[in-house]
Amino acid sequence: MTAFAEDALSCNGFLGGRVRLWQPVKGYRAGVDPVLLAAAVPARPGEAVLELGCGAGQALLCLAARVPDLQLAGVELQPPYAELARCNAAENDQEIEVFEADLSALPEVLKQRQFHHVFANPPYYKPGAHSLARDVGRQVALGEGTPLADWITTATRRLAPKGYLHMIQRADRLPDMLAACSGGLGSVEVLPLAPRQGRGAELVILRARKGGRADFRLHAPLILHEGARHERDGDSYHPQIRAVLREAAALSWPV
Repeated sequence: MTAFAEDALSCNGFLGGRVRLWQPVKGYRAGVDPVLLAAAVPARPGEAVLELGCGAGQALLCLAARVPDLQLAGVELQPPYAELARCNAAENDQEIEVFEADLSALPEVLKQRQFHHVFANPPYYKPGAHSLARDVGRQVALGEGTPLADWITTATRRLAPKGYLHMIQRADRLPDMLAACSGGLGSVEVLPLAPRQGRGAELVILRARKGGRADFRLHAPLILHEGARHERDGDSYHPQIRAVLREAAALSWPV
């Protein structure tokens, strides 16, 4: 099936079973963050979408499950994960062009294209800021090898005029993202994601538009879970978040 041994993979359901995803048992495993990111992208049928660092294809497939007839492409550094993304596309009856490439050396054919939307879930940790994972795939996915600014620069170049970038990242990386947006992106909005009421935001979703001129907007935090603390086994997501994760609903940005 892929470069991974068959017994080294598990098949997991997302969006209430709308997406079936094969992923390594011990390597990098996708969680809810890519699902939230995909839900935040306001793509429309017929538009072209590119994901930088697509991994096994979770976010692209979640977006495709919500919005039909998209032109989907992904860039993935690690060949085994790129191959897995292709297999997952076939598993879900979707067409995704997956390019095995470093962001600093995209294929010429990709450099000639522009997209209505580019999105990414870059590694969260700066070099040396997290403990090394034993699995190479997980280590590459979590530890920054390419500077965060380069992710945004690459995304900006691939965006069509007025196209949108969406990126999910740790909240403490927000200054780096905002600084990198100054070279061609505007109309920046930041949606903080807080685990519970009264808790600080751990993640943020950044939205920016190529050539945008609207004022910067920092929205109130989106609270993921009900209650002040985890008190029971099972699902404690707020209804809006549950609809995103289980029913393929869009993540509505404040207006």
